[in-house]
Amino acid sequence: MNSRPMPLMCDNYELRFESLFQAGRALAFPCDAQGGVRLDSLSDRARQNYLFARAVVGREYATPIVLRCGGARD
Repeated sequence: MNSRPMPLMCDNYELRFESLFQAGRALAFPCDAQGGVRLDSLSDRARQNYLFARAVVGREYATPIVLRCGGARD
């Protein structure tokens, strides 16, 4: 029997919110393959940034995309 807990989030993905107005500017957060972000694993500042980015999708940031760490889109 494996006593190690199964990881809830894969470290190989990030949820990326690209700025609509500043090329190259984005907010990115670790996530699972489906784009799920564990809020309790983020720092306070990262959690605030994540919630802000979600609130302003379409006004400040584009719809987020899931990327494998290293840049490949899923």
